[in-house]
This record gives sequence, C-alpha cells and structure tokens, in this order.
Amino acid sequence: MQLTGPGVWGAPPDRGEALRVLRRAAELGVTFFDTADSYGPDESELLVAEALHPYRDLVVATKGGLRRQGPGRWSKDGRPAHLRAACEGSLRRLRVDCVDLYQLHAVDPAVPLEESLGALAELVSEGKIRRIGVCNVTRGELERALAVAPLASVQNRFSLADRSSADVLARCETSRIAFVAWAPLAKGYLARQARRLSRAAEGRGATPAQLALAWILARSPLAVPIPGTSSPAHLEENVGAAGLTLEPAEVAALARPLPGYEARALARRLRARAGRLKARLREARP
Repeated sequence: MQLTGPGVWGAPPDRGEALRVLRRAAELGVTFFDTADSYGPDESELLVAEALHPYRDLVVATKGGLRRQGPGRWSKDGRPAHLRAACEGSLRRLRVDCVDLYQLHAVDPAVPLEESLGALAELVSEGKIRRIGVCNVTRGELERALAVAPLASVQNRFSLADRSSADVLARCETSRIAFVAWAPLAKGYLARQARRLSRAAEGRGATPAQLALAWILARSPLAVPIPGTSSPAHLEENVGAAGLTLEPAEVAALARPLPGYEARALARRLRARAGRLKARLREARP
C-alpha cells in the first residue's frame, strides 16, 4: 500500500494528495479498495474512510493478522483474540458495522490456521464480516482454509515476474474464488526495468505497467490486480490497463520468464533479512 509513509509506516507525506488519489480512483470506476489495519498502522483505513465513506457502490476490503514494530517491520499474529480485536478496530476506523471482505493477512505458524479462520467465521455469524478471504497462502493452506469456512477471495503475490502462486490461482478457478494479485508490477520492476515488456508495450501503444496488468486480467477472469500508487498520474495509467485486450498468443508470449528478475528478487530478500537481523541485534543490546 503506497498511501502511507515510507516502509508502510506513519501518515502519508501529503495527506491531501492521498485523499485525492482515492477519490479519483472512485471517479474512474474503481469499485474494489483493499487496505489493512497494519498499513500505517491504522493510517490507510482512516484515509479510505475519510475519502470514500459511505462507500456507495464500492467494496472495501481490509485485513488483520499482522503486527507492526516499525517501518518495514512486520510480525504475524493469528490468535483469535487478536483477530477479533483487529476487526473491531477496523470497523471503527472504516465507520461501518460490517466489513465487506475481511482477510487473514498471513498464516501464523504459531497458531493453527483452523483457529484463525474459525474466529473469522464467528465474526461472520455475528454480522461483523460479510465475507472471508485469506492472503499469502500455499495450495495446501488454501485447502485447509476451505475446510473451515467458505472463502470469497485469496490474495497472493502474482505478476508476470512472479508466478509462484499459479497453482493457487488454478484452485481458485475451480471453486470460483476471486484471486487478488498483490505486487502485480513486481514492486515497480515491470514498469521500469523489463526491457522485453517495454518493447511489447510500445508495439501496443501502451505502457509496460498497463501491459503487465492487462496480462493478469487476461490470465484469468477471476484475477484482480491491485497495484498500489500514491500518484494520480500512475493511477490513471493503471486504470487504463482495463481497456487493453490481449490475444491468447500475446498472453503466452508475455508469459516467458523475465531474465534477471529472480536474481534481483533474491538480492532484495537477502537485504531485507539482513535488515531485520540487524534490528533484532540492536534491540538485544543492553
């Protein structure tokens, strides 16, 4: 989510601009808005409410199950008590009595998935959640979740550069579950650095970002890409992807592996892990 401060922490640098982006999205016909209590934390939900409430003809989805310790720092908490408290907080910040779609942000390895989903199912029965979704799950975890409660959505990382959740998308298709693709532009890589994509986009009179988003839309009728942005210009560019129709041959051609991305992704993950380790070492010092 790009509307908060750096590291998805704190208020946005320009609150007025963030509100304008949200309102402009609705004006352009965007009807699905995804947020989370951990974005900020709290800041993103407050922005969504200020800009869009009372959400006429809009679906607002939020998430719970992560805690924050600082910029770029996250920890999982799937305990039922935490999820219940997180949902109550989201209801207050979003100014609603019932959340359209409430998603478990991540599976907590310290808590059985069945307990986490059971808590969300209870909130559905209490009228506080309309539909349940899960995020960042494997195919096996998705099967376990479906054994507990009906699911409306799965939100996983998915893009031309990262198709590691293709098996999860296939399972969603068999059960008609919406597949929400986060990081659909691979954190900006596809918009700026994928040369083959740039050449293909030029041939279509589009931008690389638009072609990458159009590929996801063409990949499955159940796929919904959610590119984050804090820029009105990028917002309009992203929305323009909905007007691109790709032929099956184009979808297949674009699906070829992008050289260089995996190495960059690995380096990024290693840097992130090193940063988290340094932070823990600092905290452990007397």
